[in-house]
Amino acid sequence: MSTRLAFPRRRGARALLFIAGLALTAGLVNAQWRVRIEPNIPYDGRFTFVRLRYQVVSRSGWEFDYPQMERNFMTILNDLTTIKPHVRHSNVLDMDDPLLFRYPVAYLSEPGYWHPSAREAAGLRDWLLKGGFLIVDDFLLGQWTNFERSMRLVLPEALITPLDVSHPVFQTFFGLTTLEGMHHPGTPRATAQYLGIHEGNDPAKRLMVVINYNNDIGDYMEWSGEGWYAVNLSNDAYKLATNYLIYGLTR
Repeated sequence: MSTRLAFPRRRGARALLFIAGLALTAGLVNAQWRVRIEPNIPYDGRFTFVRLRYQVVSRSGWEFDYPQMERNFMTILNDLTTIKPHVRHSNVLDMDDPLLFRYPVAYLSEPGYWHPSAREAAGLRDWLLKGGFLIVDDFLLGQWTNFERSMRLVLPEALITPLDVSHPVFQTFFGLTTLEGMHHPGTPRATAQYLGIHEGNDPAKRLMVVINYNNDIGDYMEWSGEGWYAVNLSNDAYKLATNYLIYGLTR
């Protein structure tokens, strides 16, 4: 003999929707906070994509799009170039990890929630000044204030300046003719802007940091095979990412 819970039909439907919504929300929260970080692979001279990890204060974000974004991007890079990167493996490093100095390019996600400690700021500063190239991605609108405050802990005297399409960082592999058309996938009103920090605050010198504001090329690359976004946006994300990486490897 079984026992059934009797709800009025409309009320029961609402209850099921509510329970399903709770389960979905719980799943999303768990996915956000329980991302499995894969073991780093030892340095062997081949290009390895490096994502920077930071201490979580209010919420996480540094791991968003991991690791599928890395794998998709490295697959494209492997097909398009002679770099021959690690495709199935990538590394996650703290900003004050001495191993960071073995890698010329690093990626920082969601800097709107980044609050570097003194050790992290010093580690990232030393790496940048010794030739590191940082790609900053996935933040929008009101998150700029926190990013700028945190960036100034790393490089107190840095000038953050707009970049136009003629800058070498947009011409290293794909010759881009425009920077218009992209926006943060979270909202079309967040029109993408591209900014940078140059060595010695001299635009004629090496670009140390490229900043994708009101954009999220990582998300576009992560979901590029799922049909979530327009093909042109995913293609543009790969073009930007490829140019950034090759710039960082050659400057």
